[in-house]
Amino acid sequence: MTSIASSVAVAQPSAARNRLVLVVYTAAIFVSALLLFSVQPLFTKMVLPRLGGSPAVWSVAMVFFQTLLLAGYAYAHFLTQLPSRVLPIAIHLLLLGFAILTLPLSIAGHWGDPPNSGYGLWLLGLFTVSIGLPFFALAANNPLLQAWFVRTGHPAGPDPYFLYASSNIGSFLALLSYPLLIEPIFSLRTQNLIWTGGYAVLIALIAGCGVLLLRSPVTVASLLHGDDSAAPAPRWLLRLRWIFLAAVPSGLLIAVTAHISTDVAAAPLLWVLPLSLYLLTWVLVFQSRPLLPHKWMLALQPLAIAGVVMLLAFGGEQNLALTLGGHQLCFFVIAMACHGELARTRPAAKYLTGFYVALSFGGMVGGLFAGLIAPYTFSWVAEYPILLALAALCRPAAGERLPKLTRWYWIALAAIALALLVPAAMTGKVTTYLEEHRVYVAGAVGALAALIALLLNAGRWKVFATAALALVLIRAYPADDGRVETVRSFFGVHKIVVTSDGHYHVLMHGTTIHGAQKYLNADGSKATGRPEPITYYHKDGGIGRAISAIRERKGAPLKVAVIGVGAGTLTCAAEPGESWNYFEIDQTMVDTASDPKYFSYIRNCAPDFKPVIGDARLTFAKEPDGAYDLIIVDAYSSDAIPIHLATEEAMAIYKAKLAPQGAVVMHVSNRHLELESVVVGIADANDLKSWVYNEDSGRDDEYIFSTDVVISAREEADVGKLAASDKWTETEPTDGERVWTDDYSNILGAVYRRLRDGE
Repeated sequence: MTSIASSVAVAQPSAARNRLVLVVYTAAIFVSALLLFSVQPLFTKMVLPRLGGSPAVWSVAMVFFQTLLLAGYAYAHFLTQLPSRVLPIAIHLLLLGFAILTLPLSIAGHWGDPPNSGYGLWLLGLFTVSIGLPFFALAANNPLLQAWFVRTGHPAGPDPYFLYASSNIGSFLALLSYPLLIEPIFSLRTQNLIWTGGYAVLIALIAGCGVLLLRSPVTVASLLHGDDSAAPAPRWLLRLRWIFLAAVPSGLLIAVTAHISTDVAAAPLLWVLPLSLYLLTWVLVFQSRPLLPHKWMLALQPLAIAGVVMLLAFGGEQNLALTLGGHQLCFFVIAMACHGELARTRPAAKYLTGFYVALSFGGMVGGLFAGLIAPYTFSWVAEYPILLALAALCRPAAGERLPKLTRWYWIALAAIALALLVPAAMTGKVTTYLEEHRVYVAGAVGALAALIALLLNAGRWKVFATAALALVLIRAYPADDGRVETVRSFFGVHKIVVTSDGHYHVLMHGTTIHGAQKYLNADGSKATGRPEPITYYHKDGGIGRAISAIRERKGAPLKVAVIGVGAGTLTCAAEPGESWNYFEIDQTMVDTASDPKYFSYIRNCAPDFKPVIGDARLTFAKEPDGAYDLIIVDAYSSDAIPIHLATEEAMAIYKAKLAPQGAVVMHVSNRHLELESVVVGIADANDLKSWVYNEDSGRDDEYIFSTDVVISAREEADVGKLAASDKWTETEPTDGERVWTDDYSNILGAVYRRLRDGE
């Protein structure tokens, strides 16, 4: 015993060296995470000119990063199994060295244009060939460095999971700083150079970690952590449980983002907030002394599930801030409960890398389900309630308080389900009552799930079944006023609403209206003849006035290009003899607009309608120069805007396609962003003058809305009578406002201006 004690005394690193080890390893893990999560918005923004600003682009990016994270963790696990200490360090530094040779980041050369379908797989391929190697090397760092840290002999080595919190703090800061600091200040090229510099710093830090490991006495780990080496390997059932516990919140992350971007409001950068909360949960649960005890989160989790049931029952028309905050608060609690279970059941440090492989595999499975499988399987955001119900199964097994009572619960639940679901397929007073009181009915069943979990400590399968029933009730008795059908594609979920009186068919994305058509007159008779363009396209609105003015100025049939199909309303703005070409990225939007059971604009006004499918930055650029008298860009009424269609480079393309006296009309009506000044700025950068139209129609009840429109042309004479109209204001660029380019945009600034102006 004396000789072993003396060996430990000799081998025990000094306090100063322990501090150095802790600082270097913490810094390396922090910087690695900072780079790992800042590359996502950075590179995805680089991809946007190839494929529009759909929130699904971010979802696919998440799937890619989760998949590469799994590959990196598996690689780290392999390296830690090597008996040599030198070989893993050499291999990893060599990998990092090869990776930095591929920087700065860039889209892989000779990568083809996006296909007409299969966007998700195309994006995954693009990400893989462009940034796969540097990201793979980054992905391995967290588990690999933690495993090295254990072997340095540091006193904290037996439980190195606190370093995972450091990693997620770096990730959390990277995500929040991007929209708040990095994007508004630095151009894309500068961001790329800064990121490349950070990668070089990281290699130096990891080399330092390797040196500190090699200088640690070989005997330290074996002498100090003998108990750890004797710990039994985790059982396969436990490993499968880890995968499930990681998959549910990972899928919920994408599902919540899809829901608030589709059914509430596709407000800009909303994807950052759930992802930041997701990372924050990892920070909190792996603290040595968690700020929020796990037992609290387990108690709150059923209440959070019931809270989401209530929010879904109410629908998206409630207070925006309260609704968004509610969904994200409930998501935070559910993720904390799931991740807290992972932290509670984590294995000894010896099995650390295998644990991280299970976590990353679960994250990938959840991401694949919510980000790739669900959008092609369901016509609505069904993955959200599915994963919400599965979250109940993440609760730990526990003995029920009143087993004699709860054993009858399944029979009682079946009776409740029959009583509430059978009327959904019928008509009558009971059905009407349930429809009118859907919030209370679904909310009561959701509250029942919370009560049996908290008061009776009911088994997780009972909580799951009760929560699932509450969510099915919401679908059985929908909130929308009128008949609703949904159409889903890579670019989002669109609803076709037939108003309860049958007078209008309305095309919606979340709560944003993209078009509508009048089907019945005020007296209830069927509307016949050529449909009248309404919503934003009425003849007395900004777009209608612009078309009329350019037509009058030319005095001959127009040749027009329209970017964005919507409900096909603008087809009925064309006159005989004119040539109108349409450009649309989403084939399902074209199919919906062309289906006469939804809308008849195209059938009545453009029976030979053949739009060009694909991203307009690519497809429209192939049009002949000088071809169009008028270009209408109608892609901004939604709030998940395609930024790349509103840049200096995009306007240069529009200008090149204009006839000598042509004009560009950009429809920029938007609830969350002020875009008039953006368009004026990019037009001025291309030596074009701009006039702004902004008027409230006062006819919302007729589905004729106020519009924000900017028309840009080379000379005043090109816009005809609009130049002298008191409804149009010639507008100069805003002093100090930076012009948007493919290299720079500032969404947060556009949000701030809308809030500042009180609109």
